[in-house]
Amino acid sequence: MPFADRLGNVETSAIRELFKLLGKPGIISFAGGFPDSAMFDVDGIREAVNAALTEEAGGALQYGATEGYQPLREQLAAFMTSKGAKDVSANDLIVTTGSQQGLDLLGKTLISPGDKVIVEGPTFLATIQCFRLYGAELISAPVDGDGVKTDELEKLIAEHKPKFVYLIPTFGNPSGAMLSLERRKAVLQMAVKHDTLVVEDDPYGDLYFGAAPPPSLLALSATVPGSRERLVHCGSLSKVLSPGLRVGWMVGPAELLAKATMCKQFSDAHTSTFAQATAAQYLKAGRMPATLARVRKVYAERATTMGNALRRELGDAIDFVQPQGGLFVWARLTGAGGKVKDGGELAKRAIEKGVAFVPGAPFFASNPDLSTLRLSFATVGLEKIEEGVGRLGQAV
Repeated sequence: MPFADRLGNVETSAIRELFKLLGKPGIISFAGGFPDSAMFDVDGIREAVNAALTEEAGGALQYGATEGYQPLREQLAAFMTSKGAKDVSANDLIVTTGSQQGLDLLGKTLISPGDKVIVEGPTFLATIQCFRLYGAELISAPVDGDGVKTDELEKLIAEHKPKFVYLIPTFGNPSGAMLSLERRKAVLQMAVKHDTLVVEDDPYGDLYFGAAPPPSLLALSATVPGSRERLVHCGSLSKVLSPGLRVGWMVGPAELLAKATMCKQFSDAHTSTFAQATAAQYLKAGRMPATLARVRKVYAERATTMGNALRRELGDAIDFVQPQGGLFVWARLTGAGGKVKDGGELAKRAIEKGVAFVPGAPFFASNPDLSTLRLSFATVGLEKIEEGVGRLGQAV
């Protein structure tokens, strides 16, 4: 088949290839990047569906505006206001089919072949694939436990003059890192200084385990004059309510949202109005705070259990920062005591022992750290976490 040249820029996801091995009976999987379906507020969603069909069946079942179902846009604006982004109105955002579509719309509207885009190293694998599909040259900015290293990021911005910078400041996938308040302010200041667009992807920010994280870049932009015009914020209900609803949103400059809306018209006309109406009714009912409190408690306990088990079973053969939120432990193999140091090699050994995780190398746009790995604690109960990490210790 005479496929488009752009498909030569991407390859099949290494993670999806790994999933093909997970059919083996008895596998304990730390590989998934999704929430636990047992945490879904099924009763609340059912009530929201019924309310949507009772109060405005026509709006829920008919074609809708490409920008999004207006009641949902209003609820999302209020949701962000409750988290400190006080100057966001319904007209400042468009609804997307998951935050994944937001990434695709950024690629369609901003990236021309050969454009440079700075991402974190490591970053969300689908981001790498999406931006490369549109011909971007990806530049990796290093991260540590406090998120992207802003001194290094500024050097890269000055050198490469990127089309934009893409960051996951709060509990990123896969790093789990939380960008410090000082660094968040520095990012906004350099956006203004270098006239550079910054994209903040925030699907995990509500999944914190102790104290709330620093305000989002969107919320902080009010304190840095000129930064709001150089900021795009992508949000999602997938990790906190339901991935199946496919409801996300994008806040950005009016000119960008207009172009994104045009491109969205070409691809899906609009995000499912039924899903949007359901999400709007759920947020309107005020159930989200209780749902988040329950989810945070469960994930926090699982994260603590996994961290303790890793320290006990692998000892100095592994190094990681205990996550303060999100769904993942991001770790590095040290090779101490002559134990395996390559994440890909350990993944193969681990499958033989009946446990799965994702090697870290695919999450790097360049210069991959082969000793890294991502472990998800979100979908595994406490006993299985203990058992699975024990198997991992045997594989090392």
